[in-house]
Amino acid sequence: MDIFSRRLTSSFLFFLFLSFTEAKEILVGGKTDAWKIPSSESDSLNRWAEKSRFRIGDSLVWKYDGGKDSVLQVTKEAYASCNTSNSIAEYKDGNTKVKLDRSGPFYFISGAKGHCEQGQKLHVVVLSQKHRYTGISPAPSLAEIDGPAIAPTSSAAELKAGFLVTLGVVVF
Repeated sequence: MDIFSRRLTSSFLFFLFLSFTEAKEILVGGKTDAWKIPSSESDSLNRWAEKSRFRIGDSLVWKYDGGKDSVLQVTKEAYASCNTSNSIAEYKDGNTKVKLDRSGPFYFISGAKGHCEQGQKLHVVVLSQKHRYTGISPAPSLAEIDGPAIAPTSSAAELKAGFLVTLGVVVF
């Protein structure tokens, strides 16, 4: 392998590493108009959050009408009771960005009267640093699987070997 190929391979691997470790700005709900009263339980932001993975250093971004609504960061107790009177932080600018600076739960509710009680709230859990983020969602829990268990068909070693073969094809 010549020096150009080695540099290209090492650059690609470095970029791949960075893509899995870099902090991200995450648009709440995956869209600009998500900070609203949900139309149904399945439209809840908590459903979205359950399917997402948050790491220390990521930032949540809300886009909303700052003249009509706000985002309050609150305690677990205030989240459960929709108490807007004693928030940890209050954001009213319509383009809110909150950095997730520690592992564990974060709680957010709407500051608009009655909105939290109608489901406009968000609970996210930030992974600890010991949990490596791979960009791949974990397998569903046993409670989510209908039917008999299926034996795995490949091992981690086979998956790694397949990745390396694919990488080799891309590089060459």
